[in-house]
Amino acid sequence: MAESEKEQFDDEEAEEDVPLEKRKKIFSKELRCMMYGFGDDQNPYTETVDLLEDLVIEYITEMTKKAMEVGRQGRLTVEDVIFLIRKDPKKFSRSKELLMMNEELRKARKAFDEIKYATTK
Repeated sequence: MAESEKEQFDDEEAEEDVPLEKRKKIFSKELRCMMYGFGDDQNPYTETVDLLEDLVIEYITEMTKKAMEVGRQGRLTVEDVIFLIRKDPKKFSRSKELLMMNEELRKARKAFDEIKYATTK
């Protein structure tokens, strides 16, 4: 188990060495939709999408690293990320709203599954 964890961390470190231009684009479709939703052209320039994706990945990476430093060593929790964005009212309120909605959806799914399970008996 310890060897597989070590290999996993070695793979993650290797990904950092790859230049941003050579990384696999994972948010392109979503970014295109978001850009269109915020008033850009329906088919934005690929270079623009790539630049935004690089910025998003860099932001997520930096926030994750900071959150790892704030909380318990080797563990990342939602509270750690909330702690980092607590002084940004827009991010804080939006994350709070999304977490509340996630909780409501989880409860609704649980209730639905209980009803489905009760009717199949």
